[in-house]
Parts: sequence; structure tokens; C-alpha cells
Amino acid sequence: MFELFIASRYIKSKRRINFITIISFLSTFGITIGTAALIIVLSVFNGFGSLVREILISFDPHVKVFVIDESGYEQTKYTQQLLTETKEIKSFYPYVEGKVIAVNSKSYEIVTLKGISESMKDAEWGLQDKIISGKFDLFDGKSNKVVLGLPIALRLSARVGDTINITSANSIERLVTSFSIPTTRRFIVAGIFESNNRDYDVSYIFTSLPPAQTLFGLRNKISGFDIRLNHIDQSDKIKEELTTKLEEKGLKVYSWYDLHRDLYTVMQIERWGAYLLLSLIIAVATFNILGSLNMTVIEKKKDIGVLRSMGINQKTIKKIFMFEGMLTGFIGSVIGISIGLLICWLQMEYNFYPLDPTKYIIDAMPVEINISDIIMVGFATFALSYLAALYPSMKAAKTNIIESIKYE
Repeated sequence: MFELFIASRYIKSKRRINFITIISFLSTFGITIGTAALIIVLSVFNGFGSLVREILISFDPHVKVFVIDESGYEQTKYTQQLLTETKEIKSFYPYVEGKVIAVNSKSYEIVTLKGISESMKDAEWGLQDKIISGKFDLFDGKSNKVVLGLPIALRLSARVGDTINITSANSIERLVTSFSIPTTRRFIVAGIFESNNRDYDVSYIFTSLPPAQTLFGLRNKISGFDIRLNHIDQSDKIKEELTTKLEEKGLKVYSWYDLHRDLYTVMQIERWGAYLLLSLIIAVATFNILGSLNMTVIEKKKDIGVLRSMGINQKTIKKIFMFEGMLTGFIGSVIGISIGLLICWLQMEYNFYPLDPTKYIIDAMPVEINISDIIMVGFATFALSYLAALYPSMKAAKTNIIESIKYE
């Protein structure tokens, strides 16, 4: 293409060190730094996002069904049949959940007690792999046992084998309103877990389903179902399907994303904030393209006049300078993306930016490269370069032929 050939010659011909050359170099350098920074920062955000998601889904169900009123308790069999018939569901387990007061000696904590089904002990997710002391031994039927989160165990000064008293918060409420004796049960600490998920570690204790039902006075009723899917990406689809069938029956359906929406919203805001701020580096660099192209148009005024006198139309002249500006942006973005990918690869392979494992749950900065980020950064650079080159190229196209060559 003729226009691209001339534009590339203009870029290659800048061998003398002058003001225009310096500005062109700064433009390319700025785009390179901005593009590399964007790739690295977005990849780090991807790494942390994947780490958080991995931690959450290793403990959380993909979909959760809650009983929200009395009518929902009557729909347990219908719900169980519906879940069994849904092909995308890999497994599901009933649970009971409620607020309790856990007391050990003179220490007490207000926490959430969750009673889980015995069939869940063979599941590929949940408590089994998170036990750091004791055993996941809740279903022997000989005594009531609980598993505590590490922060709760520390605050209660409870160790494996200790006995703690647990009282339902609803029982205490009934004590105030009807002067009934609160329901209290003794539980043996079977194990202590640490999931790296603060929501669970500081506020949940687990036991088997029957003692939890007894403590909450639910008899054979349950609070809902934890559901695991064949593929987590189907969670929103399954949620919508179940919602249409269960919402009017006193049950509420949530996906794993709904349960942690606030966390993911904050992460997305931080991600887009970083993207917009770092894009300002590229924006400033492309503004330099506008300045250097303007001066190039003045410097090449004679060349423009000669080309126009040879029959080259205004549209072609405009394309030449548009291509020059976009080539500058393209070169900077290619070098920047290459540098960014190289740094990300080095971090993934050699972990040259370590983290203190005593303070963090990982020993190195997590990095994950997404093709969509590379495309997005490249598109942003291309768009800004195009806008920066637009005015100088239009100015070049309107150059007066006679004025540009009358002294030659």
C-alpha cells in the first residue's frame, strides 16, 4: 500500500537528533511503558481473582438453596426430587444453619452453627482437606462433635477433645418472650479447620445434621441444600432455572457469586480503576504523537506539495500521516505487550517477586495472563493513536500546493 510505504519511510528517515525525533521517541517510549504496565497490573489482578475464586469454590457450594419461610419446609421432598432430576447437578446435601452461643469455661462466642449431612463426608469439597488439628469425625453417632475455625478455637481457648456448651440464639429469644428454658447441648471438639476464607474461619462451626436439628428445634426439617455442579460456569443458569420453580414455594436460590458479590464488586472496581489510571500514561504518550505529527507536517510541507502536484489527492495525504501516527502507536504497543508478557512469564516461572507466607496465604505474587486483556490493551492503544493522528493528518491534507512549493 502506497500510503503505508510513505508513512514507514517517514518514520525510518528520522535519523537526525532533533526536537521532532525526541518527541517521537518519547511517544513510543510512553506507549511502551503504559502498555507494559497495563498488561502486568491486569495479569496480577487476574491472578488474585483466580486465587480468591479457587479458595471460595473449594469450600463453598456452587449453588445454595435457602428455606425463607414456613412453606419452604414443606417443599423439602419436592426440592430434593427437582435437584435429582437436574442433569447439571453433580451432588447436593441438606444442611441446618443458625446462630448460637458457644461457651468454654469463661469464654464465649456468638457464631453460626451449621449441621451437615453425613453423605457430605465423601464429597470432594468442604471441610475434609481444611482440618489442621484433630479429625473430620462428626458422624460416629456416639457423641455430639463439632469442628471449629482456628480463630474461634483461639478465642474460646478450645483444643481438640475439649467439651463446649452451645446454646441456640432462638432459645434465648424464647426465654425472654415465653420464659422457656433455652436449649443447650454439650459438644466435643473433634477438629480445628483453617480454610483461608475469613467468612468461615471467624464465624462458623460445623457439626452433623441430627444434633443441629435438635438444638434448633427443627426435628426433621432442614435450612436448605448445598449444591455442587458438573461445571461452575453453569451456576447462573441453574440458579435461574431453580428460582423459577422454587421462589414461589418459600425457597431462595443463590449462586456462589451472589454469596460473595460485595467482594467481587470491589475487585472489579479496583481492576477498572487501575485500567483507567494506567491508560492515562498511554493517553499522554499519544498526545505527544499529536505534537510530533503536527511538527512533521510542517517539516514535510514541501513533500506534501510535491505529492499533491504529482496528482496525489487529499485523502491519500491524510492516510499517510494517519498511518505514521498509528505505526508509532503500534510499535510502542507491540514492544510494551512483549515486555509485559515477558515479566509475567518470569514471575510465573521464577517467582522473582516473593511474598511473606507468614503474612499471606501465598508465597509469591500470583499472575495469570488472559488473551482478552491483551486485546483490550491493544485496542485502547490503537484507538488513542488513531484519535491523536486525526487532526495532524487532516491539517496535512489541507496543505496549499502553491504555498508549499513556490520557493522551491
